[in-house]
Amino acid sequence: MGGSPFGDERTDMYPGTHAATTPDKPAVVMAGSGATLTFRELEEGSARLARHLHEVGLRRGDVVALVSENTPRVFEVYWAARRSGLYVTLVNHHLSAPEAAYIVTDCGAKALIVSAGVAGLAAAVGDAVSVDLMLAFGGPIPGSDRYTDYDTALAGVSAEPMAEQPRGADMLYSSGTTGRPKGIKPALTDTQVDGPGDTYIDLFGPMYGFDTETVYLSPAPLYHAAPLRFSATVQAIGGTAVIMERFEPEAALAAIERHSVTHSQWVPTMFVRLLKLPEEVRRRYDHSTLKVAIHAAAPCPPEVKQAMIDWWGPVLYEYYSSTESNGITFITSAEWLERPGSVGRAGLGIVRISDDEGKVLAPYEIGTIYFERDERPFQYHNDPAKTAAAQHPDHENWTTTGDLGFLDEDGYLFLTDRKAFTIISGGVNIYPREVEDVLVTHPAVLDVAVIGVPDDEMGEAVKAVVQPAEGVDAGPELERELIEFVRERIAHYKAPRTVDFTDFLPRTPTGKLVKQELRDRYPH
Repeated sequence: MGGSPFGDERTDMYPGTHAATTPDKPAVVMAGSGATLTFRELEEGSARLARHLHEVGLRRGDVVALVSENTPRVFEVYWAARRSGLYVTLVNHHLSAPEAAYIVTDCGAKALIVSAGVAGLAAAVGDAVSVDLMLAFGGPIPGSDRYTDYDTALAGVSAEPMAEQPRGADMLYSSGTTGRPKGIKPALTDTQVDGPGDTYIDLFGPMYGFDTETVYLSPAPLYHAAPLRFSATVQAIGGTAVIMERFEPEAALAAIERHSVTHSQWVPTMFVRLLKLPEEVRRRYDHSTLKVAIHAAAPCPPEVKQAMIDWWGPVLYEYYSSTESNGITFITSAEWLERPGSVGRAGLGIVRISDDEGKVLAPYEIGTIYFERDERPFQYHNDPAKTAAAQHPDHENWTTTGDLGFLDEDGYLFLTDRKAFTIISGGVNIYPREVEDVLVTHPAVLDVAVIGVPDDEMGEAVKAVVQPAEGVDAGPELERELIEFVRERIAHYKAPRTVDFTDFLPRTPTGKLVKQELRDRYPH
């Protein structure tokens, strides 16, 4: 991106550094309850757990699984693993018990830590897995006798840091929007936890100006990559992470004002919900402390992003990446205003666009997005076939997560859609995202997904599935209005043939549409 707009100073740190200098400063504040975890508490708690995990036999490369809602103790477990050379796998607590148990088993967890806040799921998972160490915090787990109380287990354990603290890593699972979740296992390094070489500190620290004065608002679930990693990065640098228990648009605005938030991170569906608040509500809250509003995880409709810049000013900073972290692009508000719809230029790796045969395409030609790196940056745990499928046919160190897009002549990347979701109608490719970006701006639409459904004549036809805004009368008249709305704005052949209405659309809490679940309602 040509350097950071905030400067390049940084120091390699981790929370223990700040426990020594600012022990009573909050490392975590819960936006709803106001519960806090100071740097001293985070340091001592994570050191105790790290020592306990070592005492019961966990060693470098072993895995700790965590099932919890958003709570300060998530970071205690996270940093215990990070300072022990362990992997930590956070499990989506919205999954069914079999789905969650699959992840705990697939990751090979040697320890399972759960919160009483998700006791029902914890009990069912505990009965379904074979794990030696099982701890529960926040209270008992009714219906299960397999868990030991977390505080009791750690009561006699020293908070003195271990002599060796090799850096661990997270091992997170993809959202599974197109199938079963895949574990993404990065290679461990020989670096100590407070040593150099942390990608998020190296890249995002200077990029977004994170420092000890940062107050970072995270409105999303911590079991996803960006909320977890960015919150931990802020803690490592010495700032405070303000964590919402769950996202509510007005509560998010209130949190910005109450905590004088300087940095935040969002997904496009959150922007849509913020923009649909009544104007008097939006004007009620002060956001003048906000220097940086990061957004990622899903494509943002250009009209939505423009409206957010008009409201909050040029503080939006977008990046395009993935849980795999195989590459990253960045773009500022100023750059985006010159190239609406772009997700920026590469900041990690080199972007390559290839066709299905592996040929590198020219500017503006749509193909699969690959990132070229010096070496392959990840592997899918227990799935060499998926790892191989993510590689370019001719270059092992070019990897993809299945997104489609194109580059302009200056190397700015534009996303079109995921390869798996492309609609082929009459031999022509139609990218659902383009249609969704139009429909989501209609005042009667709260949420929308566009899919291809079987059509005898065209092979596939475009169908929109719409969640209407509250109080909207959904029926044939609105269907005709929405189809015409699209036809007025983009090519007629891209407009939906039909519109179905639904009470909800299947999205992950970070805003990713679980389109395969939707497509299953309309079998091919």
